[in-house]
Order: sequence, then C-alpha cells, then structure tokens
Amino acid sequence: MRIAREASQTVGDTPLVALQRLTEGIDAEVVAKLEYLSPGGSVKDRIGVAMIDGAERDGLIEPGRSVIVEPTSGNTGIALAMVCAARGYELVLTLPEGMTRERTALLRTYGAEVHQTPSLGGMNEAVVLAERIVAERGAFMPQQFNNPANPEIHRRTTAEEIWRDTDGEIDALVCGVGTGGTITGVGQVLKERRPSIQVVAVEPATSAVLSGGLPGPHKI
Repeated sequence: MRIAREASQTVGDTPLVALQRLTEGIDAEVVAKLEYLSPGGSVKDRIGVAMIDGAERDGLIEPGRSVIVEPTSGNTGIALAMVCAARGYELVLTLPEGMTRERTALLRTYGAEVHQTPSLGGMNEAVVLAERIVAERGAFMPQQFNNPANPEIHRRTTAEEIWRDTDGEIDALVCGVGTGGTITGVGQVLKERRPSIQVVAVEPATSAVLSGGLPGPHKI
C-alpha cells in the first residue's frame, strides 16, 4: 500500500503542464511545474521538509520538545507550519506587517505562533526579533537563506523531476528568485547534464537585488 504517514511525505513529484494557450504563436514548447499542488501550496514545501529533516538527522531538534523559530515574509512560513503541525513541533514565526489576513490566519490555523514587526523595518526587524526569541527560548532557527538543505533538496528532487519528465529535452529554465535555493539547485544539475541550457532568474522590480538594487517589499 502507498499510504503516507503524514502530510510532509507527500511533498514534491509535481507535474509539468504545457502552457499551450498562453504561448500560442511562439516557436517553443513552454511548460510550467505545478508546485502549488504540494500540500502547503508552494515550492517552499520542499525546503520546509528538507530543513526539518536535516535538523532531526543532526540531532538538533526533537518532536514534542523543540521550538522552531523562523523569520519569513512568505511561503516558507506556511511550509514550516505544515511540517511542524504534522510532526509535533512548536513553531514561532516573525514576519513584517503587511501579510494578508488570510495567510496569517492559515499560519495560526496550523498552530504557529505569529509575531509581526513594523513593515518599515522590512525583514531586518523580523530577523532581529526571531534571533531574540531563539536566545530566550533555546529554540532552533532553520535559516532558509543560509541552510544548505535549501539548494540541496532542489538538486535531489526538483531538478531530477524536471530532467525525467522532459527526457532531458530542455533548453531553458526560468525561475523566480527569493532565497535563490531553487534556481541554484535546479540550475546546477541541469547545466551539468546539458551545458547549453540557459538559466534565467526573475525577481520583483521593487526588490531587484540581483540586478544591483536594494531589497524591498513586493507582492509576489
């Protein structure tokens, strides 16, 4: 029988779908990988599972006893909330004001403790608050921007799924960039196997860090 023990075990192996109507008249086959079909609704489910798996494997956390703390402004918080709820971890999230009521409500429904920081401080204030909570409560912070499990899970899973489902017939990868984990992990594997592949990063105009700008709020 193929029965998952808990929701985090169903993350990944998402399908590719051809964007036929959107690309009519273009001399190329454009496909999208439907990461929203993972249980938490985004590609961040992969790193949520990977970071918790890695910390458990290293003996840094234990279900029912450890507190997880992470500053986040997006889907990583939802991914961690899903994983922590499934495995019995207490989760504390710090995030800048401005997140939608629906998203905040979803985090709390999963059982996360949510702390909001002034939006003018951006992620910096959320990080400072998270670090203070870690020190006060002896908690563990996955640190999505610095955690090697982030790009590694995309090397092991996302890239392999794309290569398998396209039979290696891929000419370009276009990928949104937040932490950079997805494009780094997937891009590395695909380029190793087919050096001619073009890897294109897409970032919000209001937070164009890769283009030499400054980080800022955006609606992605």
